[in-house]
Amino acid sequence: MSDTRQQIQARIGTNAGVHFNELVRESDFAPGQVQYHVRRLLDDDRLVREEFYGRTHYYPPEYDEWERAALALFRRETAREIVVYLIEHEPAAPDDITAALDIARSTLEYHLDRLVDHDLVEKRYDERNRVTLELAAPEATGRLLATVTPTVPDRLLDRFTRLVDELLAGTDE
Repeated sequence: MSDTRQQIQARIGTNAGVHFNELVRESDFAPGQVQYHVRRLLDDDRLVREEFYGRTHYYPPEYDEWERAALALFRRETAREIVVYLIEHEPAAPDDITAALDIARSTLEYHLDRLVDHDLVEKRYDERNRVTLELAAPEATGRLLATVTPTVPDRLLDRFTRLVDELLAGTDE
């Protein structure tokens, strides 16, 4: 295997779930070079490619489907903050999370839908139909969370979404 391919594989190994553009930004290689070597790594089953919500992510093959989804979601700053809040305060009510994170309820629900769909968070309803949120697999979630830092573009996108939510919430009053 070429040195370039080894470097790309090592970078994905230490940054599982990385986006293609981030991989290019963090390397000394041209986009075409990265694309060529990623394709070869995929063909040799040395990488796994997954698409989540319009973005392509790359992983070492040892990550299972649940872990790949979790890592992709943790790259979103708000989803990550929700999970961190639940680690520190579970079980929690949605209103507690929106207040603590200073986000709109719609923003919370957007991220919760994805976290629940991928079995990271469980929604429970009590006899009065009040919602309680808990992590589905706290230990595994904590382990994976520690390996991911959202990228600058991911954080900017989340902050833009929050701003739009706040502006839209202000028009309802």
